[in-house]
Order: sequence, then C-alpha cells, then structure tokens
Amino acid sequence: MADKPGFLYSLKAVLWSFVGLRRKRDFDADDRQGFNPVHVIIAALLAVAVFIGVLITIVKFVVATQ
Repeated sequence: MADKPGFLYSLKAVLWSFVGLRRKRDFDADDRQGFNPVHVIIAALLAVAVFIGVLITIVKFVVATQ
C-alpha cells in the first residue's frame, strides 16, 4: 500500500478546493489516494485563519482611509 500524501499535498488540495477551482481529475486522484485527516483539518484551519486575517486587514484599511 502506498503512503498517504504529505502535508503540503494536503494543503495544496485544500487551497484549490477553498477557491473552488478543482479539476474532477484531480479530485478523483485524491479520492483514490486518500489523505491524512489530521493534515486536511490543519490545512483547512490555516486557510480559514489566513482568509479571515486578509478580510480584517482589508476592512481596517478601508475604514482608516475614510
């Protein structure tokens, strides 16, 4: 049995899925290969934290310029 993909592969898959630009071929390959659930959860939490940080920064910048 092959090893599961590493954290960086999981992060890349989560980021592409987060954006919504995932090809069916890539999704099917990920489904066959499997992921470490801990890696996926950590990658998703990191992506959400960065997204929220970017949103807060944009809002602070817009409010400060008024």
